Amino acid sequence: MRHIPVLLEETTALLEPERGGLFVDCTLGLGGHAEALLEASPTARVIGIDRDPDALRLAESRLQPFAERMRLLPGEFSHLEQLLEAVRVDRVDGILADLGVSSLQLETAERGFSFRLEGPLDMRMGPGELTASEVVNRYREADLERIFRDYGEERQARRIARAIVARRDKQAIQNTSDLRQVVHRVLGRQPSHRKRRIDPATRVFQAIRIEVNKELSGLESLLDQAVRLLRRDGRLVVISYHSLEDRIVKNKLRDLARGEVDQITGRPRSETQVIEVLTKRPIRPGEAEIAANPRARSARLRAARRL
Repeated sequence: MRHIPVLLEETTALLEPERGGLFVDCTLGLGGHAEALLEASPTARVIGIDRDPDALRLAESRLQPFAERMRLLPGEFSHLEQLLEAVRVDRVDGILADLGVSSLQLETAERGFSFRLEGPLDMRMGPGELTASEVVNRYREADLERIFRDYGEERQARRIARAIVARRDKQAIQNTSDLRQVVHRVLGRQPSHRKRRIDPATRVFQAIRIEVNKELSGLESLLDQAVRLLRRDGRLVVISYHSLEDRIVKNKLRDLARGEVDQITGRPRSETQVIEVLTKRPIRPGEAEIAANPRARSARLRAARRL
C-alpha cells in the first residue's frame, strides 16, 4: 500500500525535529510522519500511538531502522497522559495529531469505512464495542437525525433518518452498500451535493464514523492534555479534515493563546497565556500535493508553541 503523509514538509518544519528531543505521534497510522521526524535528526525520538492494531503492525515494520529511537503504544489519544505515564514520560518536545480515517482503513473493505467498497457496517478504528451496524439498526430516529445533523452537517438529516428507520423496519441494513443505497434514494437528486461533487453518502458515513469512535470528544481531551505535556517551546501540530474538527482546534488554540480575562480591565492577562498560535490561518495543501494525493484536499493544519 502506497502511503503518502499529508502536509509532510509543513508538519516537519513546524515541529522542528532537527533540534532533537522527544516527539509523540498520536495518530501513527503507517508511520510516514514519524519516519520523517526520525530522519531529521539522530537525536530525535518518537513515541507512536494508534488504536488500530493493523496500523501499529505495519508501522513497526516501516520504522524498524529506527527501533532504538522509536516506541509504539497501542491506545487512543484521548488517554495520552495515561499512556505516557505508563512509560514514565511526563514532558515532550512535540505532539502531532493527524486526524480522521487512514488510507489503510478506507481501503480495507472489511473495516466498513468506505461507501465505495462493500463491507460490513463496522467503522471501528480500534477495539471497541459499538459498531456502525448498531448505530444504523438500533438508534432511535431522533438520535440518527441528531448525529447526521451535528456530526455530518447534513441538511437532510431528518429525511435520511426517517428513510433508514423505514428500511430497517422491513429488513436490517446489513452492509455499506445497503446504507449508501438508502441515502442515495433520499439525496441522489439534491443539487447541493451535485455542486460540491461529493457522493451523497459522504456526510452520513462521516457522521456515523464520528459517533462510533467518539472522535470529537476525544479531540477536545487530547488538546487539553497536549498543552500540559509540552515543555516550554514545545510544538503542537494538528491536521484536521472537516470543519467540525478544525473548529474545535481553532477555538481551543485561540482560548489558550488569549489566556484568562482580567475581571477589572476586561483584557487578557498575559501571564495566563499558555501558547502562541503559529498559524494565524490554517495551512492547506498546494495543488501539487492534492494532485499526488487527492485525499489531502480537505486537510487543514494548525500549530502552536508552548510558552
